[in-house]
Amino acid sequence: MAHTPMYTLDPSLSRTEPRGHGLRLPAWDAGSDDDAHTWLRGCLDPEFQRWNTTLKLWTDLAGARESLRGRARDAADGRSASFRITDEESGTTLGHIGLNEISRQMKVARVGYWVLPEARGRGVATRALLLASRWAYAELGLHRLELGHAVGHDASCRVAERSGYVVEGTLREAMFEAGRHDAFRDVHLHARLATDEEPTPPGAR
Repeated sequence: MAHTPMYTLDPSLSRTEPRGHGLRLPAWDAGSDDDAHTWLRGCLDPEFQRWNTTLKLWTDLAGARESLRGRARDAADGRSASFRITDEESGTTLGHIGLNEISRQMKVARVGYWVLPEARGRGVATRALLLASRWAYAELGLHRLELGHAVGHDASCRVAERSGYVVEGTLREAMFEAGRHDAFRDVHLHARLATDEEPTPPGAR
């Protein structure tokens, strides 16, 4: 039996800024010193580095700026969308969420996120993932979103499950080990479809 899509692509939308669940998701600004400093702080956070290894290892502000410029180029080409997670009222930056490897032909993308240490434990990642997912389905017309995290990263697993991303299996040695490009570790693959029910955000009644 065919499923009716829950999200309708709105042709009037043109990279609108996701907003809701107490959050606003503006794009990162590669020319902003504040954004570069925040990006550097997030990517050098020990918890981030424990579970993630960037393709290019960098540790300074110049590397952060280049990383943001690369993301801006990918966004301009439609290959990705990178958002700064901010508090909707104060505008304070809380973390990052991005859609990577976007394929309009296959209607699929991969999701990644991190939250700054001071913003953890408040449901930020879950709320941002719900918001970005809705945006991807409604504005980009995607059908499937995938989320992979290193085996053992229980916090990310809980975020995925609370956001309606179903565990689909284990990908063997599909991610770099922490801080290395010559060793690999297993990944848990989660995915959510546009036809799946949208979960209730944390704190909603």
